[in-house]
Amino acid sequence: MTTPTPTTPTQPIHWWTATRLRDAIASGELSAVEVMTAFLDRMDATDDAVNVMVFRLPRDEALALAAEADRARDLALDEGRPLGPLHGLPIAIKDLVDVAGMPTSRGSRAFAGRGPEASDAPHVAKLRAAGALLIGKTNAPEFGVGTVTWNDVFGITRNPFDLTRHAGGSTGGAAAVAAGMLPFCDGSDSGGSLRYPASFCNVVGLRTTPGLVPAVAGGGSWSPHSVNGPVARTCRDAALLLSGMTGEDPLAPLSVGGAPTEELGAPRTAPLRLAWSPDLGGLPISDEVRAVFADTRARLGAAGVEIVDVDSRTGIDFTGVGRAWEVIELTGWFALLGRDPIDHPEKYRDDFVRNVGEASAFSTTELIEAEDRRYRLFTAFTELLGDVDGFVCPGAPVVAPPAEDKWVARIGDTTFDRYFLWQRLACLLVMTQHPVLALPAGFSGGLPVGLQVVGRYGRDVELLAVGEQLETILGVSDVHPELPGNGRPMTP
Repeated sequence: MTTPTPTTPTQPIHWWTATRLRDAIASGELSAVEVMTAFLDRMDATDDAVNVMVFRLPRDEALALAAEADRARDLALDEGRPLGPLHGLPIAIKDLVDVAGMPTSRGSRAFAGRGPEASDAPHVAKLRAAGALLIGKTNAPEFGVGTVTWNDVFGITRNPFDLTRHAGGSTGGAAAVAAGMLPFCDGSDSGGSLRYPASFCNVVGLRTTPGLVPAVAGGGSWSPHSVNGPVARTCRDAALLLSGMTGEDPLAPLSVGGAPTEELGAPRTAPLRLAWSPDLGGLPISDEVRAVFADTRARLGAAGVEIVDVDSRTGIDFTGVGRAWEVIELTGWFALLGRDPIDHPEKYRDDFVRNVGEASAFSTTELIEAEDRRYRLFTAFTELLGDVDGFVCPGAPVVAPPAEDKWVARIGDTTFDRYFLWQRLACLLVMTQHPVLALPAGFSGGLPVGLQVVGRYGRDVELLAVGEQLETILGVSDVHPELPGNGRPMTP
């Protein structure tokens, strides 16, 4: 296990915040080529150990993109034109999402070996238009199944804070951000896939309001269940990335009428009032996480945050929500691939085949009841959040599990025979349909522990502002892992 250390005022470029890097490129303090070189060098030094980059542009191609970004910056300055909000910043995309010119394997033997994609997914096209430099793909479990990243194509993505542990999933790119290989990355979330890896890796992950980030997924394009969102080291950086991902796409129906979000303004200083739940009505939580979460509460209280305890007796009832999530989630897999996993199980992991098989037998009544339960939870949270700035619970029920585990099979005296059962802390909040932010809370034995904050529907940037206020109080967001190639501090 490595020992996390806080950053110093003089840092290597790969530890600079994305916002600082963007401003340095725009002003000419740094070139995009210098920034790209720093991150490519960092990948060379660390990715053999972490195993998160499943595709990378050749170095000369990546540097050519950066050189073109520098030329475009100079021309824009000469002509008095503004730069895109992400101009010159490198990014890699989750390997469930199409990027023109890059392969998409979805972590599956059924898709491995396919050629490059012809076009960008909607939010990828927006990132490109905002000036981001797309240089690769990050690892994900097969079709995003599960909240730890492993698959039979690329293997296990490991936690930069302890290489014997998982980095979380299905957004394996959180490990790249935590390790300093990227300033930020994208991700997706239908059951914790942005939030568990953020909690395990001491970074920020935002499950966005449905439709805020445009997505096209066939019939699933009409569903609010799975969303795309940002992963970054700070809430301000997450807001920056979000500003380059959002807006309308005519082929993404939930996005129609939407506008790009704004970056964070001046830091929020108003008093905070937070609803608080230690376990969402009795879910199993490890002793390590409970201890850090209790300490987090004490630190926030000492800083003047008003905390209101909320459970099923005071307005939020999660009864039946877990089963409703299962019905909606598994139906989505069946809608995506039809009977192919049932007819050709040798191409897929066993639990994915089981998911699709079960979904094929769901009744109309089960589907209607699941949708009704989701709406009732949405309304309960809408009412609750009219009186508080956010609803807080732990980010994950355990610290990062051993890398060889397929999922967490036990927490205390509770055992789980399905991979998604230990995800309940995240899955239940999916069903609120509100944005949910995961951010660093503290450490236990050198391993990160996060917290989740549910915010008001459609007010994602407001939620990130609340998160930034919490970051300032808790003071652990700038703690990075010790890894080979951390480099000597560099004075900007």
